[in-house]
Amino acid sequence: MTDTPSPCIFCEIVAGRAPAWRVYEDDLTIVILDIHPYTRGHCLALPKRHVPWWHEMTDEENAALFKAAKIVAERMMKAYSPDFVFLYARGRRIPHTHVFLVPTFAGDVLDRFFNALENFQESPRRLAALADPEAMAEALKDLTKG
Repeated sequence: MTDTPSPCIFCEIVAGRAPAWRVYEDDLTIVILDIHPYTRGHCLALPKRHVPWWHEMTDEENAALFKAAKIVAERMMKAYSPDFVFLYARGRRIPHTHVFLVPTFAGDVLDRFFNALENFQESPRRLAALADPEAMAEALKDLTKG
């Protein structure tokens, strides 16, 4: 058994040693199609330098990454007319920063996920409102009718 870490797949792609569907590239950034897409056109934008966390990128890398993400998101809007392009940064499972760019449509999996997340975020207020004396009186009335 060896303690040698596996090579980073994104570094292998950047170096041209692993295949990828390249959508956009500049000196500091590459955008590729995700091989496990959530939807048609799902891409990953990543810095060419191996950087585990997005906040560890240089200012130049950060600017280049988000410029590339914007360029590709505009292409997605033109090609697919989604409701929006979902963007989030990762680097946990594959410790090389990557930004997900996912064209998202009303009612699709991500839209439902974010609606559920927003409802969860709002739940404490909704639950607290249920304990309001007026709401309790209404519930009592509902449950003791006839």
